[in-house]
Amino acid sequence: MAEKPGEYPFTRGIYPDMYRTRLWTMRQYAGFGTAEESNARYRYLLSQGTTGLSVAFDLPTQMGLDPDHPLAAGEVGRVGVSIASVQDMRRLFEGIRLDEVSTSMTINATAAILLAFYVLIAREQGADPKKLNGTIQNDILKEYIARGTYIFPPRPAMRIITDLFAWAAREIPEWNTISISGYHIREAGSTAVQELAFTFADAIAYIEAAIAAGLDVDDFAPRLSFFFNAHSEFLSEIAKFRAARRIYAKLMRERFHAKNQRSMLLRFHTQTAGSSLTAQQPDVNLVRTAIEALSAVLGGTQSLHTNSRDEALGLPTEESARLALRTQQIIAYETGVTNTADPVGGSYYIEALTDRIETEVREYLDRIDAMGGTLTAIESGYIQAEIQNAAFEYQRKIETGERIIVGVNRYQMPGSGSAPVFRINPEIEREQVARVRELRISRDTTKWSAALDALEQAARDGSNLMPRIFDTAEAKATVGEISDRLRGVFGEYRDAG
Repeated sequence: MAEKPGEYPFTRGIYPDMYRTRLWTMRQYAGFGTAEESNARYRYLLSQGTTGLSVAFDLPTQMGLDPDHPLAAGEVGRVGVSIASVQDMRRLFEGIRLDEVSTSMTINATAAILLAFYVLIAREQGADPKKLNGTIQNDILKEYIARGTYIFPPRPAMRIITDLFAWAAREIPEWNTISISGYHIREAGSTAVQELAFTFADAIAYIEAAIAAGLDVDDFAPRLSFFFNAHSEFLSEIAKFRAARRIYAKLMRERFHAKNQRSMLLRFHTQTAGSSLTAQQPDVNLVRTAIEALSAVLGGTQSLHTNSRDEALGLPTEESARLALRTQQIIAYETGVTNTADPVGGSYYIEALTDRIETEVREYLDRIDAMGGTLTAIESGYIQAEIQNAAFEYQRKIETGERIIVGVNRYQMPGSGSAPVFRINPEIEREQVARVRELRISRDTTKWSAALDALEQAARDGSNLMPRIFDTAEAKATVGEISDRLRGVFGEYRDAG
């Protein structure tokens, strides 16, 4: 235990005092229907003590489709807010000063477009973009591995990400330009070790791509962030977070020769496990979420979202979202775990688990390196197959009773799946379709066309795409129109599986 919190390789925390000086950011992930409805939820959460916003986008926005696209039918505003243009983004943050709040946006294939909308709105408010604070997920590799909301093939998608890195380092230096996500890998059925291994394999690919594009590691690495899952195995999850910090610090110093200590700090957001929630006896999910949240805090997270009890049934109600936030507040203010930087440090079992997880993660990374790297491992289907096998084994244990899930395969209560369920008004889709069609009629078509032509040319000639994406956003081009121009150059990805 010679190592102290805040000392390399940061097993015990990235800061000497951890939560004694500053609590983690309390985020509640939200977004549904129209921008106005989501704006009302954000204002409510801010009034209840949340310290950061977290935006969920609907599937059409994630896939680069406008609300009136045939494939968007039935999905507009369903699993997140519908944002088709900079005008929708303006409505989303009406009355919220973007230079006074930290915003996380869970968006990947269209991340560059949504970030451009956000920065444009901040400028309209009079904010200095260099002081904007927040995170854009922007992690396309895990979409090919575990989630599926991709548009372009992996290699041009990586180019968009490195263009964003280079642009953001100059224009929005306090912004986290990527949140490399293990959360969805775990939700797809991976083990804790696989969650870390495949997340860090993705990180290696992003870092290598940025360096190959001419960026110095210490210019962009301090703005890399991560997103992990807090699952139900309490002690293993604590150890996982500790091992993650150590692995990343060594990776950055030994493999990428980072000189700046900030490049070696693993800063991560955590969300409790949606896949652990049950439709049966939904109130019991409050207990699951509290335990998972505590593992994230004891593991040293920088930011936390707590799932709501009713998420196995539908979008969270306002009451459920408030209870989820209160869970974080109780951990922060009533348990005393924030009084010391690393409450579990020195526990024999925690330290042994930390060592074991680190070893097993490194074995996976060595295997992926031997295959030729992350893109090769994704294109060959290796990573996807490993997750599928782990998910199958987990489900087998539930079905045989080897693993007990309260209310599912033990202690059932017939008819216990009732809770108030939040419903999306189907009229929302018609409203969004009308709005986007009205936008197309009212804008300056000459400016719009010229901006899209310039974007297409930049995509072809290899120049940085971000300034051209900004121009298209200012010209009131839609998410679908911008994405379509890039599709025309880069093509679309089709999963061979």
